[in-house]
Amino acid sequence: MRSYPQNPRIGIGIVLIDGSRILIIKRGRPPGQGLWSLPGGAQELGETAQACARRELLEETGLTTGPLHLAGYVDSIHHDAAGAIEYHYTILDFCARHTGGTPRPGDDVFDVAWAHPDEFDAYDLWPEARRIIRQAVLLLPP
Repeated sequence: MRSYPQNPRIGIGIVLIDGSRILIIKRGRPPGQGLWSLPGGAQELGETAQACARRELLEETGLTTGPLHLAGYVDSIHHDAAGAIEYHYTILDFCARHTGGTPRPGDDVFDVAWAHPDEFDAYDLWPEARRIIRQAVLLLPP
């Protein structure tokens, strides 16, 4: 179960870079329903972390990419109104360069957008996503 888990779940995300733009998605279900974030989701049993990043990118945006690099990790812990842990993800984020194609929303995604870092406020992008994006840009300079 994703909500009220007995143990943390592993999430895998990807920072896809196209020049100075970053691909972001608008989430279609909890946690984060209606919020903008990086493409990604839960790792499946028997799936490698990189395979998960590639699967999630394809499912959520219709895109594929070349080499992946580990950009960092995020602890995403959400409490309900009573203080119980409703969601707990440890998210490994990879980064890659856009290799072509036009993104389109798929799976549990409402929308996709290419955004410059100076536009992140308009998308109310989570500070931890911004931190990972900064790390990714340092790993993959233009």
